[in-house]
Amino acid sequence: MDKIIITGGKQLKGNVIIEGAKNAALPIIAAAILADSPSVIKNVPPLSDVHTMLSILASLGVRSSLDPDKKEICIDPSGIDSWVAPYDMVRKMRASICVLGPLIGQFGKAKVSLPGGCVIGQRPVDLHIKGLRALNVHISVQHGYLEADAPDLQGATIFLGGRFGSSVLATANVMLAAVKAKGTTLIYGAACEPEIVDLAHFLNAMGARIEGAGSHAMAIHGVERMHGVEYNVIPDRIEAGTFIIAGAITQSNITVNNIVPDHMLALLDKLAEAGVPFEVGKDYISVNARSCTFKPIELTTLPYPGFPTDMQAQMMAFMTTVPGISIITEKIFPERFMHVAELLRMAADISLENATAIIKGGYHLSGAPVMASDLRASAALVLAGLVANGETVINRIYHLDRGYFNMEEKLRALGAQIERVPS
Repeated sequence: MDKIIITGGKQLKGNVIIEGAKNAALPIIAAAILADSPSVIKNVPPLSDVHTMLSILASLGVRSSLDPDKKEICIDPSGIDSWVAPYDMVRKMRASICVLGPLIGQFGKAKVSLPGGCVIGQRPVDLHIKGLRALNVHISVQHGYLEADAPDLQGATIFLGGRFGSSVLATANVMLAAVKAKGTTLIYGAACEPEIVDLAHFLNAMGARIEGAGSHAMAIHGVERMHGVEYNVIPDRIEAGTFIIAGAITQSNITVNNIVPDHMLALLDKLAEAGVPFEVGKDYISVNARSCTFKPIELTTLPYPGFPTDMQAQMMAFMTTVPGISIITEKIFPERFMHVAELLRMAADISLENATAIIKGGYHLSGAPVMASDLRASAALVLAGLVANGETVINRIYHLDRGYFNMEEKLRALGAQIERVPS
């Protein structure tokens, strides 16, 4: 198992190119099995999560090939002969559950293990079940599997709002089943994330009829058949945000390219509030943070277009370096604070009160051996290591590889002293 070693205190300079969005690519890859001919999906980051999804499809009989240099995948669903997604594969990541909807749409049945993924608190599948049952799917949990039977898939009116707002993956699963249902499905309380919009664009290109993606009210008119297409995945707004914060936390000048700035307005709003100077272009953001004095902030994570929960840990790492008291409240996954204990090992001053973190910032972080608990916590520890005094050793970085392609190489190209070594 590899680890990352960082010697902090280096300013960054230069340009970095952002990959395609993992959280858009995974449901799009799953959606490709709804077609009756091959699809070519481009701008796909060759991450471990992508390989996991392709392995799940292979277990179903789907043929696929990934070109890591071109960053594109060819998926041929013509050989699909199974509707069972096994535990050994699905347990590795939460997005594996996205095969549930298309299997129901394609076969009228599915057996999918309850998913795994990052340990960031309780993430029930109740909204998935609720939405699919409304489509006339008989679904239950048996021996750790979601077992679904839908001999007569019917469109319906569904409210998908949950305790912590809309659910991206539940919205995706209902969409992926509803495109093959008879009649029209209306989803209220749908997730509005750019990744859901990207999925809708992909499905529409395949022959689906989806209206209202990007709003809380979506209409899906069922179709009988869908065909393969070529499609480009949107850029990864979370990777982009992580590198923007890397520029801020190290008080550097860097430019983050191949992005959609409009997908990042909540993050940019909070960075402006903190006093981070940046320039926004059509497909880039330049951070110009040398010799800056930053201000503490208060933020609350919310469903899109609110501040993303996937940027909470990275922003916390930044706030540990900003003089004053910052307050971060987590409204999506209230237990998503596993990174706090590791930041404390680096001399951060953070206290937790239920779902709120109180950060007393402005003190120098100190390099230390730390343990990555999940994907975004890994990124936060890398950011902290970039600015900490001395050496930071980050263990269990396989989490990082699930969401960031060659992160250490990109940072090294910007001037960071960072290396990956075998544990």
